[in-house]
Amino acid sequence: MSYRLPKSHRLCSRTAVEHLFDRESGSRVAVSFPLRAVWRHNPDRPVAGAPAQFMITVPKKRLRHAVDRVTMRRRIRESYRLCHSGFPVAEPTDIAFIYLADTLLPYDRIQAAMRSLLARIHPCQ
Repeated sequence: MSYRLPKSHRLCSRTAVEHLFDRESGSRVAVSFPLRAVWRHNPDRPVAGAPAQFMITVPKKRLRHAVDRVTMRRRIRESYRLCHSGFPVAEPTDIAFIYLADTLLPYDRIQAAMRSLLARIHPCQ
């Protein structure tokens, strides 16, 4: 089991992000407070690359201080890093994690929400 999170797992493509948030593209949404996940299977990306690419968004409207936004991004990224290897993906998937809470929450709440969301995104695999 690999716990690495190389750059190939980051969702960087502007068109992929636009398709992810486009309502007509078949994106799905799940909420497990304090995270919301938006995901879509991406048939345009070859399977040879990373099977799942993700992005993290912590809105400035929710956390006003940059230090707090960076802290939450790090906690979300770390929980994804530890949880993603237990959920193998058969087809390429684009995922966006959006932080919903107005305050900093402890890591264990983030990790529980991440496990719940990944179980919804990759059910019974």
